[in-house]
Amino acid sequence: MDTDKKKAAGVVQTPRAAYQSKSETERLIMSGGADQRKPVARASMLQAMAQAGQAPFKDLDLVPDGLLHRYRIQGDRSGSLNGWYVLHSEPVPAGAFGSWKLGVTHTWRGDDERQLSAADHAEMRRRLVAMRQAREAERLAVQAEVRSRAEALWRRARPATDEHPYLRRKGVSAIGIRLLRDKLVIPLRDSEGLLHSFQFIPPDGLAKRFLSGGRIAGCYFAIGRPAGRLLVCEGYATGATLWKATRQAVAVAFNAGNLLPVAAALHRKFPDLTIVVCADDDAKTPGNPGLTQAMAAARAVGGLVAAPNFARGNHG
Repeated sequence: MDTDKKKAAGVVQTPRAAYQSKSETERLIMSGGADQRKPVARASMLQAMAQAGQAPFKDLDLVPDGLLHRYRIQGDRSGSLNGWYVLHSEPVPAGAFGSWKLGVTHTWRGDDERQLSAADHAEMRRRLVAMRQAREAERLAVQAEVRSRAEALWRRARPATDEHPYLRRKGVSAIGIRLLRDKLVIPLRDSEGLLHSFQFIPPDGLAKRFLSGGRIAGCYFAIGRPAGRLLVCEGYATGATLWKATRQAVAVAFNAGNLLPVAAALHRKFPDLTIVVCADDDAKTPGNPGLTQAMAAARAVGGLVAAPNFARGNHG
């Protein structure tokens, strides 16, 4: 298969440099077995993909060639290739798969009772390193594509107004955000100001989505100029409310898991500022991730935590 055809088919060649690395990875396990076991091994890996919520949209003939292949996952939009997998056929059946959209990786290894030699183990380690580097190279390529798409969409979008149904219902203003069709467009930028992705908010505010494959970790939407204190919160409506009430600069992190990466990035950029992580109190969710993640983020940067004080029974 020539280069153009491979690209069109969603096939990514493992970088040659990856095979020269001596380090190991704990994530990707790549290998295979004898020819007569291949159909069983591939069926087993497809089953693992389905159990992890990464089932292919249509029948997929897994190719044990050591290359990274992209595919459409069930439930993703037509034409998307957010899913990926890698499969090897020696020295034991094993592989890895995941989703660029969700940012997840899963590993799989088939049953094999053979005793592996020292050479087999060395070969597996070599392939582990190669596959991790191939996956990282593809991840960076996908993110670069998304950045270009985001820039084009941002130029097309028009300024949002306070009359958008979501903003009216939340009682907040449109602050530096835009509109594409009927969806609000909230930009995600890193601490250097580089645009990486968007969050799209529809009029009802229910199905909030990001540009598939774009970077989220450590990216945020900024409101105001930092001076003395810098507030970090999860959602745009919360951020706009905090800005209106305090006139303190706000960084919207978009989800609880991103509070710590955003707080850390801002602490590196503004080491003299006090960072206040404003928690969502998810009391009805096991583990209360809004509060626990906010506390972890504040501890990591020597900051403070602010949490809503609901009366008993009035959470959410």
